Amino acid sequence: MLKECIVTEKLTKCYGNVKAVQDLDLTVYSGEIFGFLGPNGAGKTTTIRIMTTLTKPTSGRVRINGLDVVKDTEKVKKMFGVVQQHLSLDRDLTVRENMEFHARLHHLSSSERKRRINELLDYVELTEHADKMVDTLSGGMKKRAAIVSSLVHEPEVLFLDEPTVGLDAQARRRLWDLVRRLNSDGTTIFLTTHYIEEAEALCGRVGIIHQGRLIALDNPLELRRKLGLITVETLVDNKETHYKFFADRAAATKYVQNLPPDVKTIIIRDSNLEDVFVELTGQKVGDV
Repeated sequence: MLKECIVTEKLTKCYGNVKAVQDLDLTVYSGEIFGFLGPNGAGKTTTIRIMTTLTKPTSGRVRINGLDVVKDTEKVKKMFGVVQQHLSLDRDLTVRENMEFHARLHHLSSSERKRRINELLDYVELTEHADKMVDTLSGGMKKRAAIVSSLVHEPEVLFLDEPTVGLDAQARRRLWDLVRRLNSDGTTIFLTTHYIEEAEALCGRVGIIHQGRLIALDNPLELRRKLGLITVETLVDNKETHYKFFADRAAATKYVQNLPPDVKTIIIRDSNLEDVFVELTGQKVGDV
């Protein structure tokens, strides 16, 4: 039986008349990589801020391993680590000093701090860079340093808010490998992203949020299946692309064979989560 790890109930956050998050009901299970997908401004970061005790909800509640994040704040903080979208490391410290600082915040003993820091530096291959100033590191190394700093107290849950924004393709894929390894070693991952390929590559289930509301929730394959596993793109009048979705390639091929002869640009491809998102919301992922 799956164990509930993060549970939100009618979670709502208002800023004046704006509802950043509206009646969010969501369950994340222990041991999964859960993707929270949506455009900029959809409510992803607000949701993470509430889950990680940085913002109080207007109404509703969040529980992590059965504990209310508002009523049991101190106990809950011991259960999670968080890597925010914008780098939260102290740029005037080395990697090791940043990790030491985080370890002290969580009241680890001197021997525990030393053991855990050395362990984690080796885990993410940063040992030889441990005594370098954060600002001298590449973008990918900075992200890895931020992740290990959030892991010094051995949390059960790791929140990653847009972890690969600004990274090149190679650094992004290396970070994906780290996320997979952390998960295989028992860490539950809650990942927000607007990169479709990131969600498809990493997540067992994804929730799609739009204008503060959860509009879809399932594994990537099932979300695509509901829309159609095969996409046909046609260019109309050399300026507008139309999309049609089909259950299989045979149905898509039959449709293409019956198109009028003036339709010259045709692409038949597998559908993806971006197709799902655009069809559900009318927006492209990454739009504001």
